[in-house]
Amino acid sequence: MRGKLKELRERRKLMGAVGMIAIVALIFAFVNSPAIIGASATTRKLPIYSVERSDKVVSLTFDAAWGNEDTQELIDILGQYGVKATFFVVGDWVDKYPESVKALHDAGHEVMSHSDDHAHFSKLSAAEIKDNINASCDKIEDVTGVRPTLFRAPYGEYDDHVIETVESMGMNTIQWDVDSLDWKEISAAEITERVTSRVGNGSIVLFHNAAKNTPEALPAIIEYLLGEGYTIVPVSELLLDGEYTIDHTGRQIPAENS
Repeated sequence: MRGKLKELRERRKLMGAVGMIAIVALIFAFVNSPAIIGASATTRKLPIYSVERSDKVVSLTFDAAWGNEDTQELIDILGQYGVKATFFVVGDWVDKYPESVKALHDAGHEVMSHSDDHAHFSKLSAAEIKDNINASCDKIEDVTGVRPTLFRAPYGEYDDHVIETVESMGMNTIQWDVDSLDWKEISAAEITERVTSRVGNGSIVLFHNAAKNTPEALPAIIEYLLGEGYTIVPVSELLLDGEYTIDHTGRQIPAENS
């Protein structure tokens, strides 16, 4: 009799343990389901990584923070194809190369803010973020006569605090969905392959103005895009007018489609 009671207790313990494992597994599956993750992600404040467009429109962007070896060459290449791009420049870079900033503007390219000194913005207060961006915008406006409306965070780093502060200034924070990785000094062929294999309607492509092989890669990339029927426009022309939302991937979509 005692043996049977002991066996029954052991079975109950085993069934209880199995039941607890099953409950934990169900909770884990529920919390980590795509629907739940997506719902959680949409509560985050995100920059614009890309834009939902039915037409074949893309933007080429260049970050300028340090060197200035090939800015004029990039202007010349873009000019050969009649392409207008967006350059996100650091205020310190404007101080060093005001003639290049003016050349970019005179060639019809957008010159937007990439901060004043390439700081880590998530470590700054709201007041410091505003002062930093305004300082860079003041410098750009002094040279071009046009005040920036777009901002790209240094290092691509951001959090809710950064995005909310930039939005409170009436500016959009712009990220990218196609990274050329040109800053790694990969070959022109690799840069071209990365961009052409990843680009799509509404893409924002990231380059740098002083990357070693970008000037060599740029003509082939532009020729591919034009050959595929894409129109290349500055970011401000890529963005949607009117009401919109930003999904969990950072894609800007019309409000009626959200």
